[in-house]
Amino acid sequence: MKNEKQIELNFIEKLKELKYIYREDIKDKVSLEENFRKHFQELNRVRLSDSEFARLKESIVTPDVFSAAKILRETNTFKRDDDTPLQYTLVNTNDWCKNEYEVINQLRINTENSHHRYDVIILINGIPVVQIELKSLQITPKRAMEQIVNYKNDPGNGFTNSLLCFMQLFIVSNESNTYYFANNNKEHFAFDADERFLPVYQFADKDNKKIIHLHDFSEAVLRKCALGELISKYMVLVASEQKMMIMRPYQIYAVKAIMDCIEQNRGNGYIWHTTGSGKTLTSFKASTLLKDNRNIAKCLFVVDRKDLDRQTREEFNKFQEGCVEENTNTENLVKRLVSEDYRDKVIVTTIQKLGLALDDDNKRSKEKKKKGELTYKERLAPLRDRRIAIIFDECHRSQFGENHKAIKNFFPKAQLFGFTGTPIFGENATYKQIDGTIGFYTTTKDIFEKELHAYTITHAIDDRNVLRFHIDYFKPENDRDASRINEEEQKRAVVQTILSKHDAVTNNRRYNAILATASINDAVEYYNLFKEAQQSCINAAGSEFTPLNIACVFSPPAEDNKDVQQIQEDLPQEKEDNKKEPDKKKKALTGIIKDYNEQYGTSHDINNFDVYYQDVQQRIKDQKYTNGDYDHKNKIDITIVVDMLLTGFDSKYLNTLYVDKNLKYHVLIQAFSRTNRVLNDTKPYGNILDFRNQSDEVDKAIALFSGENNSERAKEIWLVDPAPKVVEKLDKAVSELEKIMESQGLECKPEEVNNLKGDAARCEFINKFKEVQRLKTQLDQYTEIEEKDAEKIEELLPEDTLRAFRGAYIDVAQRLKAEQGKMTENKDSEVEQLDFEFVLFSSAIIDYDYIMALIAKYTQSQSKDKKEKVSKEQLIGMLSATSNLLDEREDIIEYIDSLQVGVALDEKEIKAGYQKFREQKNSQEINVIAEKHGIENQSLQAFIQEIIDRMIFDGEKLSDLLAPLDLSWRERTQKELDLMADLIPLLKKLADGREIMGLNAYE
Repeated sequence: MKNEKQIELNFIEKLKELKYIYREDIKDKVSLEENFRKHFQELNRVRLSDSEFARLKESIVTPDVFSAAKILRETNTFKRDDDTPLQYTLVNTNDWCKNEYEVINQLRINTENSHHRYDVIILINGIPVVQIELKSLQITPKRAMEQIVNYKNDPGNGFTNSLLCFMQLFIVSNESNTYYFANNNKEHFAFDADERFLPVYQFADKDNKKIIHLHDFSEAVLRKCALGELISKYMVLVASEQKMMIMRPYQIYAVKAIMDCIEQNRGNGYIWHTTGSGKTLTSFKASTLLKDNRNIAKCLFVVDRKDLDRQTREEFNKFQEGCVEENTNTENLVKRLVSEDYRDKVIVTTIQKLGLALDDDNKRSKEKKKKGELTYKERLAPLRDRRIAIIFDECHRSQFGENHKAIKNFFPKAQLFGFTGTPIFGENATYKQIDGTIGFYTTTKDIFEKELHAYTITHAIDDRNVLRFHIDYFKPENDRDASRINEEEQKRAVVQTILSKHDAVTNNRRYNAILATASINDAVEYYNLFKEAQQSCINAAGSEFTPLNIACVFSPPAEDNKDVQQIQEDLPQEKEDNKKEPDKKKKALTGIIKDYNEQYGTSHDINNFDVYYQDVQQRIKDQKYTNGDYDHKNKIDITIVVDMLLTGFDSKYLNTLYVDKNLKYHVLIQAFSRTNRVLNDTKPYGNILDFRNQSDEVDKAIALFSGENNSERAKEIWLVDPAPKVVEKLDKAVSELEKIMESQGLECKPEEVNNLKGDAARCEFINKFKEVQRLKTQLDQYTEIEEKDAEKIEELLPEDTLRAFRGAYIDVAQRLKAEQGKMTENKDSEVEQLDFEFVLFSSAIIDYDYIMALIAKYTQSQSKDKKEKVSKEQLIGMLSATSNLLDEREDIIEYIDSLQVGVALDEKEIKAGYQKFREQKNSQEINVIAEKHGIENQSLQAFIQEIIDRMIFDGEKLSDLLAPLDLSWRERTQKELDLMADLIPLLKKLADGREIMGLNAYE
């Protein structure tokens, strides 16, 4: 097996083959800067004095990655010694191929303060833009990425105070497998509490075949012009979030295909990229590149609903602030279409609004004719002979109607491009009716001529860009004859099933769900049945039952309301339903909104339906906040819908779809895909509970949209294993765990884990038990497990044993994690390779409030007459088996031990007591630090209090407040550095403690 040094030397040879200049003389900060100075002077045809070069460095070197990225791409100015301005660029942005490309290795920026060496760095005109970290084969990619993140975020490492601040891209490879990801500021470049990591990719060819060997990757990505193109064209600077994004391979190929079509004037085409694959970013990049294309007069991005118009506009403006203005009405749209202003070159609009502008027979156009004014269509006439690019979002929907035909006829020189996750093929096409007779089918290919690029759901699941599906099919009532059950009984059975399954499928309400119903009447009936059923549960269980928060959303009768009419363009069932008994529908929706206002303290009404609809969507997304940050009473557990939210709506925190409506082909795929956005291992798949037994329709949809000839293989990719197969895997995983323990002469018992000898054995335990927990997490969210499988699970891992093993895992993991933090040179040791995935051991239930309430129950249950007992052992076992309160656990256990036996306390008293207990402990720690460093205690207390006050009252982030301490290390004495080393962890602990207790929103 090759070692890192061999991999590194072979890689440098490969880059030399690709015409990179190898600079083995650049090993430190001084030589790096001298080389940059030479390139800067040649590019800008200038000679800088030493003082000018020092000022230049001071003006461009910044800890802010986003600012550095802008400086790299823009023309900049600084003042010379004689006070004259010098306009300069760092690279040739007009032709990136004409820059100087060099490679260096084993660079060390701060030898006196940093032990870090950088394996390989690519320079463009002396600017470090790509860092390649090489690993041996056994290290996991995720762990390698975490190392880079920790590496970069260390104080004094060069990324904040040297030319390394311009780093754009990180590449991790063990030669056989290669990943890449974009650099970013700390807030977008760290593992968070839920271990949601920054986007990381493997490269692929146009047919989505992986290119992962380092040398093949180099040929595809690191050729000089290819790398220049990647950085200049296919990295996106997201202005609103001050972060960088790098496009995925399939997004790049789609944009290139559109651009080639435009350049060669080769007609129309469509992009088949599955739902959840980032079509908005792809279309944004295509639009912005077209904005600079002189052959194109306008680029229209056309959506088919008002809420998608708003959503797309917001997304575009997120990528580039102010790049798309709102078209408040058709008049405004027409003005922008005929405008020659560069800012009006890219326009986002709805197909309905554009269709209205091209319709001379509508009421408004007739009025204008009567007044002798030009109609919208007449004003747009100058555009008829100009080249226009029109990009249609989700082109499987209303683009098949009259509006699309009108657009196509009016703009004969327009090139039309469609994006869709679910194309219309012959199998899922609908008949076009002409005068009541059957006319013809219309497919996506009929409309857009040719497929330009495909990235199907099969590819996306393979890449872990979206999740697989777990589908359970339920009959109305077990073995009863469905024909003998009336509709109301069936709905009651569905409601009872959902109430019994919901906590399991949503991981104890960590996630939320949608219930798709067949009609507005069904939605209303379900809404009322849930109210009735939950009231019965409250009456039966009292405070032990926490009701689900149920919302319901469907559009009201339009009644000439243009906004509602536009919303209903893609809501066929709701549009049809509202024609029958409209007053009844209005009354029902009014009552639903009234309940909603009472639940959430809002003041919505049916006349401003769109505002209510937006609020519902936001609450579904706000599930991301913990109950401590955003109380459960503010969230929605289940949203009952008819057509709404089943297309175009994305939330990573929606994981379940309950189905009581007939779905087929693209409609089925779109609805299912609401559940499969990737988050972390607590969301292993999207859950579908189908109450209409539509397995045949699922099979047909998979066969049609998999993009694979082998539909059986596609099913294996799309759908999770059945429960018995996962139980088999769990059995095997437990056996592997037993082997580890037995190899050390130990029984496979939680209490024996502490007797494991050596880091190698502890690391094996971590990896094996992590797999056990991952499989158990998956099984916990299965809705139907046969009795024999349930018994097998209990036999393999009784609940008490599992909890104890979880506690043992967390103890060992914490110790090894602390060791990782101390390691510098031994990067390939077993400990350094570990990826702990603490999120697998977190709980959606056990938070600070829950534990405080349980401690109160513990004090109260010591009285003899109390039936429900909570023991100290149960409390500590529960705390030990979850990663939620890792940093607080020892303090909480110490606090429990300090409580006086026999004194019953309520939750409020417990919280107050714990806060006082922590303050005393923190005060003692501050005393120790003050004494150790010879600082007056009061001065240190005052400094710490000032930091906490600024967080609470001014809303500043702790990371920003600590930045001066972290970043000004060069100006500090060793004594000050020692003080910082003790003080920063204490400040972070104080801030984290306040967050856990809900005392302020820290970061």
